[in-house]
Formats: sequence, structure tokens, C-alpha cells
Amino acid sequence: MQLNQASKEQLQQWEADLTARYTELKDQKLNLDLTRGKPSPQQLDLSNSLDGILKGDYKSLNGTDTRNYGGLEGIEEARQLGADLLGVSLEEIIAGGNSSLTMMRQAMTFAFLFGPDGPGTAWQNEGQIKCLCPSPGYDRHFTICEDLGIEMIPVRMTAEGPDMDQVEDLLRNDRNIKAIWCVPRFSNPTGIVYSDEVVDRIAQLGKLASNNFRIFWDNAYAVHELSDNPPKLANIMELCKKHNTESTILQFASTSKITFAGAGIAFMAASGNNLKEFKKRLGASLIGPDKVNQLRHMRFLPNIDALKSHMDKHAELLKPRFAAVLDSLQNEFGDNDLLSWETPEGGYFVSVDTRPGLAKEVVKLADDIGVKLTPAGATFPYGNDPKDSNIRLAPSFPSLEDVSATMDVFSTCVKLASVRQALANS
Repeated sequence: MQLNQASKEQLQQWEADLTARYTELKDQKLNLDLTRGKPSPQQLDLSNSLDGILKGDYKSLNGTDTRNYGGLEGIEEARQLGADLLGVSLEEIIAGGNSSLTMMRQAMTFAFLFGPDGPGTAWQNEGQIKCLCPSPGYDRHFTICEDLGIEMIPVRMTAEGPDMDQVEDLLRNDRNIKAIWCVPRFSNPTGIVYSDEVVDRIAQLGKLASNNFRIFWDNAYAVHELSDNPPKLANIMELCKKHNTESTILQFASTSKITFAGAGIAFMAASGNNLKEFKKRLGASLIGPDKVNQLRHMRFLPNIDALKSHMDKHAELLKPRFAAVLDSLQNEFGDNDLLSWETPEGGYFVSVDTRPGLAKEVVKLADDIGVKLTPAGATFPYGNDPKDSNIRLAPSFPSLEDVSATMDVFSTCVKLASVRQALANS
């Protein structure tokens, strides 16, 4: 289907055929959902042995009774797992509750209200604060900024990571930029892994940025691999130390897509001073995290090797779903220019781009059939995709059969929207 070479009569015939197929699909009264990257029930079942694993023994390795108050930093063995996950030392990490997003929100809120470096450094006292947002990116990051009234500046994403020429130019010329969001490995939604050069340039941003600048390094998919030899990610903390900018980096991760999505462990890694300031504010609202949950995780995943072995089981369940999406895209769009897409080697999403001006229409057409997709524009700050082209597909949760059915609908909607656009412009 080459629209640019088709006559008006050919376009009209394709429109009629696709409308008929669309009507057939609509008559099936489908109820399918590819909106969010949730683990499937089968993935959650991999961790069911967490229940009852403690067998009445609630003591951590150092003898702490995890049922009681205290331990704001989390138990030591959980912190060690997080340290191994993020490539930092034990002294540079804390373990918390189930949500790393909560930690990110807390860190940004504390920086805004109180300052990342203590008294006199509060962002709110420095005018209209701004944050760099590589886009397409993670919508929940954008929600945090919007909720705090922090202005978001989109930054182009490339195959290597954020466009660092643009990032550096913005920082040189705007002293009110205080943060940047990064999902460095299997980025949400594009699936790319930041190159070594990009990570090194990010580590040096503290030399360009204004005081109290912070990098929010959300390594949510650090071990979520789908191929046998995916790209590695350079160690951001080591590079920051090399460039004497370790005060700028805040790293986050969790077990939310490793064990139970709603009952995991979150981690935050940072320099000693950053953690000191964070814990000072955290201690005003929290006596300690759920240490019992941390302990049962450590009995289930006692070290990083056990964690990686566990992730191999996740990959076995995810690979067929991603293959169904990617095979469908190749079969339906590999010989035309109606759609482009990324082929991720890990993570939870497949990012696609329609022809400009069609993403919202494709999502609406699918929704009218009974197939829910992530809202068009969600991967950009303020929901504003300037090209109206990016759509994030999340195949992890539905059954393999439902993923295939959804891709049939998606392909039909993309083709129908594209043909109608071509007819309107003919």
C-alpha cells in the first residue's frame, strides 16, 4: 500500500475495503487494552512463593526484628541488592516501599520546597523552575512536574538517547532549568539504551547547569532484557565521580516489574549529602518502610544473580507478546511508509509513529471498536505531541491471543486513517 503512488480511484477502493473490515471488527464487540505496561498474571505468579516465605522468622541478617518501627534506610540486605542493581556502594542507597515513582515525587518535591542542598537552596525561591523532558518519554514523570508547577521543556530523543547538543545548549542559556528526566535503559517508550557517550555527557551536565541541578535517573528497566545480548548501560555514578558531579545524580529503581507490581521494593541511590537531605525530609512523614516485605523479598531473591535468573522467566513470557507486535508491524507495514517503529531489546513498550497528524485519529478509531491504546500525546509534556504521530504499545498484560487481536485492529485503524488522510489531501 503505497499511498503516494496511488490514484484517487485506488485510494477510494482501499478506503471502502478498510471501512468494511473496520465494521467487521466493530461487530465483534471487542474489549481489549494495551494502555499500560503492567505485568501479566502469569508474570505475577512467578513470585507467588513470596507469600509465607518467612515462616515466622522476621529477623534480618543483622538481627533486626523487621516487624517493628525504625530503619528509615531499609534493611541492609535489601539495600545491597539495590546497590548491585544500580552499580553503587551500600552507603549510597536506601530501600523503601513498593513505588520508585513515590521516591521520585518525594525527591522532586523536597528539592522544590526545601532545596536539594539544604537551607537556601529551595527551587521555589529561584523563579519559574524548569525541567528538561526527553520526548517521547514517561507520562508519569511529566505528571510530577505539572503537579508542582514546574515548566517542562521537551528535548528530542535520538537512537543514542537525549539530543545532548540540545540539552547542553538549553542549560547554558537558561539558569532556571533545575532537572532532567532520564529513563536510560530500554527507555519508556522507545526502548533505546543510552550510549556510553550520552551517559558521559549527562554526567558532565553539572558543570554547565545552574546550582542545585539534579538528574532524575529512572533506571526502571535495568534488568528487563528480551534479547540474548542487549546493550549495556554505562555506570552514571562512576562517571559523575570522574567528573566531580556526583551531587547532581539521583538514581531510582524498583522490583515492581520483577516481583509483585503493587508490593515490591523501591530504591534510591545518591551521594551521601543528597541522601542526608532526602532522609531529613523523609523522616518527617515516615518512621520506616515495610521491612517485612523487604525481608521476604531477600529470602526470595537473596542476590543479584538470583534476581537475573528470575528475570529470565519473565523474558520467556514477554518475548512471544513482543514478537506478536513486531511481527505484525513488519507484515503490515514493512513494505510501506504508513508507520515507523522501534525494535526494543528490553523493557515494556513498543513505540510507533504514524504519519504526522494521525495518532489521535488512530487511537479514536481503535477505541470506537473496543480497543484501548495509550492516549495519543501522553508521551510528551502536557500531552502535546507536536507531530501527533507517536503511540505507545504495551503488550505485557494481555494474553498472547489478545495481543494478536489488538494488532489486527491497530493495523486496520492505521491503514484506514492513512488512506482517509491521503484522500482528503488528493
